[in-house]
Amino acid sequence: MRLLFLGAGGTGGYFGGRAAEAGLDVTFLVREPRAARLREQGLRIKSPLGDSVVHPKLVTAETLDGHYDVVVLSCKSYDLESAMDAIAPAMGPDSAVLPIMNGLSHFEALEQRFGPHRVLGGLCQIIATLGPDGEVVQMGKGATLVFGERAGDPRSDRCLALESALAKANFTSRLSTDIHQENWEKFVFLCTLAAATCLMRGPVGLIVRSDDGAGIILSMLAEAQAIAAASGFKVRPDADASARKVLSDRDSPVTASMFRDLSQGLRVEADHIVGDMVKRGAALGIDAPYLRVAYSHLQVYQAQRDAG
Repeated sequence: MRLLFLGAGGTGGYFGGRAAEAGLDVTFLVREPRAARLREQGLRIKSPLGDSVVHPKLVTAETLDGHYDVVVLSCKSYDLESAMDAIAPAMGPDSAVLPIMNGLSHFEALEQRFGPHRVLGGLCQIIATLGPDGEVVQMGKGATLVFGERAGDPRSDRCLALESALAKANFTSRLSTDIHQENWEKFVFLCTLAAATCLMRGPVGLIVRSDDGAGIILSMLAEAQAIAAASGFKVRPDADASARKVLSDRDSPVTASMFRDLSQGLRVEADHIVGDMVKRGAALGIDAPYLRVAYSHLQVYQAQRDAG
């Protein structure tokens, strides 16, 4: 199975690097400056699960040639259009694109571009970033990749082949038979975490220890869960319990990646995550006042950033 990873940033670099480390046929599609550094230094992973240096195959937009079985996308939502243009030459009739991006709306865009039969459902759970010298740095020990068919046989030949291939890598991978439900449950949790930590400008623990923080963050969770349920994807008890455990931990240092981007003055996925949840709720007649406040806050940040 030939795997193409678009980019070699924190998330894609980690999962692709671990797959290459295990001997899978992995190629990274990167820009020339990143390719030059990877050729010189290799793809370096620093992780509590063990450091590694791999030398995977590399292509650029100019040298990309041939089709791949699975193309993995881990880009930010605001880069989706350029990402689809970049991977289009790699998508053959039987190729599948596996997005492990945040949110949900990218699935519709990918299906419109490549056809529903060529888009898998996917998500990942990891905290990783690029270090100052271009190394992939994993923070924490969690690294999970989940994938599955969005339509048709949940145990298709291509998903079983991918399951078998990824089982060799040094991370947890799982073939889901209900990927829509799992994508929604992650969307609910991530939207709540991003809305709360960006609005309050701090980690979960500090929010929960404030006078009204615990009630606010759980109200945000309830709003997102109500929207999911009205959309046909009621959050299951285990996922609810897991989310509440993280979002009520008084000692938790956890923040959303959106908050970390915001703190550095970077572009954020506000529209794709919090904004999309609010708009889905409005279309279903569900008011989400706490999430609306958080989204307005993020819109102000974006407007100020765009204005320089």
